[in-house]
Amino acid sequence: MPTSRVLLWGGLAAVAGGAVLCVLGWYGISGERFAERQLPYLASCTVPGAALIVAGTVLVVGAARGGASATRGAEEAPTGAQNETPPPSNETPPPSSTEPPVRVPGGTLAHRPDCPLVAGRADAEPARDAELDPCPVCEPWPR
Repeated sequence: MPTSRVLLWGGLAAVAGGAVLCVLGWYGISGERFAERQLPYLASCTVPGAALIVAGTVLVVGAARGGASATRGAEEAPTGAQNETPPPSNETPPPSSTEPPVRVPGGTLAHRPDCPLVAGRADAEPARDAELDPCPVCEPWPR
């Protein structure tokens, strides 16, 4: 049985069970006049019922999204080697530059001149012999 179908039916069962618990809790609370006698119904029926409704809804939505993405993935699957490009990496490669490091006046980091944090800044100046920490983005010195 496909996973999306299990999630769908499990979610629907959880929502139905939660609804039944909420109705039972409401019925029990409606017959009690004092708040201290209503608390057991809240604790044993209404709160767990609401939690089951939320969990069941999450499962149903997950099944709907899982089924849609599986269908979409089958439609978009490449048929040949023409679409074999590597997936984009989440990491951008550090800027590469052989020029001496620069700094921003008052800054505590040394950057490569093409670092995105200082690129295009007119106030960037050469770092020279200042005691600076390396930029974590461009890493101007080898580790």
